[in-house]
Amino acid sequence: MTTTTRRQETASRDTGRRRGGLPRRMAPVVFAFYMSALMTLLMSLVITAVTGGLGPDYLATVGRAYVRAMPVAFAGVLLVRPLVVRLVAWTVADGRER
Repeated sequence: MTTTTRRQETASRDTGRRRGGLPRRMAPVVFAFYMSALMTLLMSLVITAVTGGLGPDYLATVGRAYVRAMPVAFAGVLLVRPLVVRLVAWTVADGRER
């Protein structure tokens, strides 16, 4: 039994149903979505606090900034991903050289 199969069985027992998911080929898009969502939230929280303070409308202002910035961040991560992959490969040793 493979590790993946064991994990799926464990997940099935834990939730009472089999866990579905997107195809593996969608991993770069899913990664870009989660990365941009989290980074946009973090940056919206910080930049809104720095520029407008932590007033009574702080969270509403963060929400408005997030809604505007998230699509831009998602497209940006998708666009620069190939460049970043090449930069990482160029920067990090492949293990055979050590």
